[in-house]
This record gives sequence, structure tokens and C-alpha cells, in this order.
Amino acid sequence: MEKSNGTTKSPASHRPRRASMQTSPRADPARTTRLSSHSRPSSADDTSSELQRVAALEDADQNSAPQGKGGLSRIARLVMLLRGWAQKGSTEEDERPDSFLDRFRGPDAKTLAAAASLAAMRGDGDHATEKSKKRKKIWRALVLDPAGNWYYRWLLLIALPVLYNWCTLVARACFSELQRKYLLVWLVLDYVSDGIYIVDIIMRLHTGFLEQGLLVRDIKKLSKKYLSTMQFKLDVASVLPTDLGYFAVGLHHPELRFNRLLRFSRMFEFFDRTETRTSYPNIFRICNLVLYILIIIHWNACIYYAISKAIGFGEDTWVYPNISDPDYGYLTREYIYCLYWSTLTLTTIGETPPPVRDEEYLFVIFDFLIGVLIFATIVGNVGSMISNMNATRAEFQAKIDAVKHYMQFRKVSREMEAKVIKWFDYLWTNKKTVDEWEVLKNLPDKLRAEIAINVHLETLKKVRIFQDCEAGLLVELVLKLRPQVFSPGDYICRKGDVGKEMYIIKEGKLAVVADDGVTQYALLTAGCCFGEISILNIKGSKMGNRRTANIRSIGYSDLFCLSKEDLMEAVTEYPDAKKVLEERGREILTKEGLLDDAAAAEGLEGLDVGQKLDRLEASLETLNSRFSRLLAEYDAAQMKLKQRLTCLEAKVKQDDLLSMTSGSPPPPEDEEQSQP
Repeated sequence: MEKSNGTTKSPASHRPRRASMQTSPRADPARTTRLSSHSRPSSADDTSSELQRVAALEDADQNSAPQGKGGLSRIARLVMLLRGWAQKGSTEEDERPDSFLDRFRGPDAKTLAAAASLAAMRGDGDHATEKSKKRKKIWRALVLDPAGNWYYRWLLLIALPVLYNWCTLVARACFSELQRKYLLVWLVLDYVSDGIYIVDIIMRLHTGFLEQGLLVRDIKKLSKKYLSTMQFKLDVASVLPTDLGYFAVGLHHPELRFNRLLRFSRMFEFFDRTETRTSYPNIFRICNLVLYILIIIHWNACIYYAISKAIGFGEDTWVYPNISDPDYGYLTREYIYCLYWSTLTLTTIGETPPPVRDEEYLFVIFDFLIGVLIFATIVGNVGSMISNMNATRAEFQAKIDAVKHYMQFRKVSREMEAKVIKWFDYLWTNKKTVDEWEVLKNLPDKLRAEIAINVHLETLKKVRIFQDCEAGLLVELVLKLRPQVFSPGDYICRKGDVGKEMYIIKEGKLAVVADDGVTQYALLTAGCCFGEISILNIKGSKMGNRRTANIRSIGYSDLFCLSKEDLMEAVTEYPDAKKVLEERGREILTKEGLLDDAAAAEGLEGLDVGQKLDRLEASLETLNSRFSRLLAEYDAAQMKLKQRLTCLEAKVKQDDLLSMTSGSPPPPEDEEQSQP
């Protein structure tokens, strides 16, 4: 009976709720107006809400509806899932900032630039209208940073028409069939490149430059600087409408556009910036050299064909054969033959027909001179590039050879020699042969520390002493870390040894072992640090500055080493970090029963006395600086007084001379001084 009642009443119970949901906007128009004025959802949001309503209503009727009637609910849910997935894929997540790096680096350069621009816009708003502010913002946004990615992309775009003109103009001017056969294509490409040339002039007018380390964004300054350069004159000359001469001589004279070649500087600038940006500079230099050589050979082939045309095809054995011959009368054979002749001549290989006329001799001599220069350039550049590519390997191999020679001279055992060679192989295989500090020595300390933190970020994050330390101490410590690599079975430290360094594990696993070297007490992994107890000179330590454990490398291990002198020098200015290290060392010594409580208490009292002495020393330094400042002020006042007395004496003497020349009696002071 309860079941039948439930089934009969459930549809009725849901129908009024459905009706109320449908009629609620009509019943309360004021509330609907307030909601619509408060937020105006998009059409997508309306669609999503409608789908949710349909799904909810279908869920409500699912129990009462017959089986198979809930298809609309499932379709609505599927559409909602697809819509949420599409929205998640279309919106990029903001990169989560790294708190460890942010604490060290401070605000990002983009953040500072945005804040500065916002402040500048606020300042401008006090003296300008909204319209001028918008115009100024637009002009500032149009300024290109020469070191930015957009400027580099524009260099790539402008380099393409420059390379197009350098390769095709001379070929079209010499091979008339090439110009006539593809005339429409050349006209389209020519005027597209002209449009890019004109836009490039506008881009140069909006390219910023650095002044006192800051990017200049003032359009007037940028325009004035560009208009005063020689490059502006060349750029204007390269877009002069010389092809208007087509109306006089016809469309088949592309030599009228040779002024487009004057924009070559943009292509060279693109090559220079690519060489700086690429990770494979030697390969790029080789490709760049090959491109230059191919362009020279291409130009020489076109000039050879033009000379043959001027003399006459087939007039002698040196010029291009007669084009009436079917084997030499089509465009492809003409260009390939001339390119082959040019390659043989410029590479000084020879095997070409000898010249007959005087002008032919002169051209061949000129080609031979250029060929010698090209050959010397190829040999020199390729040789230097190959040596640069193998410089690291050659230097590393020289070190291995020196160590091998030393071990053979000292008759080192075979086992030790094999161990050393394996260690060198591990360094080369894992690319650990580069001396980072030697490579980065020319960088400032701040930038070098930031690079080191980014490179070793994952390791430094795991080190507890770096978690809450100040940014200045982090810089000091990172710059003093030295990498070391240990082989399998090597002891990093032995119990009882005098401690002079502390270690931070970058890669690998270390074992804390007993004196027998077999029993393992603990395992140290990446991010762990050890050895600080023996170099901190903790008061009350029964071991003093001796090592308290045996630590052995299980496999190849990469460690960072920090010497005692460097650590003490770094923590001297950061007493809080020194306290953290000492407290951690006391905890370890207490667990191992190596801490004398009485001596530790005396050490703490002595530490208080030492702090008092430090304060007295600081006070004495302050008094000394104040006394030095007072002494300097006294010397300056005394010097000014002497100068005033000197000026006064000079003025008195001048008055005496004037009185003597005018015949007036001398002043009484002079008379008293003249009496014996």
C-alpha cells in the first residue's frame, strides 16, 4: 500500500515544482529585472543553465517515467561534459609561480614594466584627456624591443624578400626566357616584397633603443634617431619606384629593380641574431657560409650567361653553346650549364674551355681571384668550425692522456687505472666535463647565482637549510658551492677525520656505514646535506671538529662541496642561519650521545659574551666614523678660514699700493712697523 501510494503521488509532487520553475520569472518580474541588470550572462552560459535545468527535471522524473525515457537527461549531461572539456582546453592555465624562485629573484621584469607603464599612464592622466591617453598607450604598444621575439620574427619576415631579390633579380635580368615565362608570378612577388619593404621602414621608425639602460618608447626620439642614420637613406633608395621605367622600356627589364638589393643589411642582421639565439651556432655558421658561396656561384653563372649573350652564343669555344642546338636551347639546360661552369671556375678545379677574347680572359682572371678567396675562406672557416666543435672533446681527451701518462709513469695498479678511466667515461657520458664556474666567470655574481639556482633548483629545494634562508645568504652559498663526482665505493668521509667541508647531494645515493664498511645504518638521497657538524665547531661536541660517521658512495654520486672557510664567511653576516645550523648539529649530537651538556652551556654563555664584544666593536666603529667625520669637517673649516685670511691680506696689500701711488700718507700701522 505504501509502495502504491509512493508511485501515485510522486508525479503529482513533481509537477507543481516544474510548473513553479517555469512560471517563476513571470510571477516576479522585479526580481528578474534586478538579476538581469546585475549580471548579463552570455549565450553559452544560458545554454549551459538550460541544459542543467533539463537534466535536473529529467532526474526528477526518472523514478516515475518508464524505462528508456531518460535519454534526454543523458544527452544533456553529455553535452555539458563536452562543453566543460572544450572550455578547459580553450583557456590556458596561468603558470603557477615558484615561491622559491620568487623569494630570490623578487618581482619579475614584466611585472615591473607593467607597473611602470600603469604609473606612467596615471601620471599622464592628470595632464591629458582620455583620448590622448588612449593614443599614447597605442603608440607605446607599437614600439618594438630589439631584443624581443616579435622583432626577431619581423627580421625573419623581411629577410625573405631580401633573399628573394638577391637570388631572382639577376637571374631574370640575364635569362630573358625566365622573365617572360613567369611574368605574372614575378610581378606579384615583386610588389608583395615592395609592400614588406615599406612596412619595414615603418617598423624601423617604431624600433626602440636603449638609453641609460632603459628602452626608449618616445616615437619622436625614435624617428629622429632613425632619420639621421645612413640606413634610412639606403632604405628609401631601396623603395624608390624605379620600376616606373616599365612604361618606357617594357615589362621585361627587371634590372630596373636592382635598387631593391640595398636592403641587404636586414638579412645580415637576421643571420647575426639567429647565430646568437641558436643552440647550434657552428652548424648555423657552416650553413650560412654555404649559402653565401651558392649566391656568389649563382651570380657568377648569370654574369657568364650575360657575357655569352653579348658576345654571341657559340661564337667561340668559351661562351655558351649556340641555343639553336636542341640540347642547349631550353631554360633548364642554360642555367645548369652556366652554374656548372661557374662552380668549376670559382672552386679552381678547372677543366673548362680556355678563353679566346680579351674580355673573356679578364673575366676568367677575375673569377680565379674570387675562387682563391672563396677556397681560402672555406678552408679557414670550416677548419675553425670543426676545431671549435671538437674543442671540448680535445681538451677532455688531453686531460685523460695526461692522467694515463702519469699513472703509467708511477706504475699505478691496473685496478686503479681502470677505476680512473671509468670515472672519466662517466663524466663524458653524462656531460659533466664542463667547468660551470669557468664558463660563467664573466657574468656578474647576481646573474651567475640566478643561473645556478635555476639549474640546480630541484636539489636546492630539498635542502632544509635553504628553505627559510634569506636571499642574500642563498646567493652567497650558491656561488661558493663546488661540484664533485665520486665513484662507486668511494668514501666521502670517514669517522674521526678532520672535517673541512660539508656536502649536499645532487644526484646518487650515499650510505652511512659502520667501520667494517658493510653494515648500513642509513641511506642518504638527493637533497640531503651532511658534514656541517664538524665544520661548525659546536661547543660541547665530544668529537670536536672530527667526522662522526662513515659515508660511502653506493654508485656514482654528484655532490656539492662547501668548504669551512666559505661557510663561515657566508654565515658571519647572517647569524640566524648560523643558529639554525648549530641547533640542528646539537640535535644530531644529542641523539648520538656526543654532546657534553656542561660544555655546551659554557659555550652558550661564551656566545653571549661574544655578542657583547661584537656590540662593543660595532660601537667603537660608529664612534670612529663619527670622529673621522668631525675631523674632516674641522679640516674643511680651517681650510676655508685660511683662504679667507689670504684673501683679506691680499686686499690690504692692494689698498697699500693704491695709497702709495696716490701720494697719501701711509697708515699708522706701517709707520709703527717702520720704526726700529
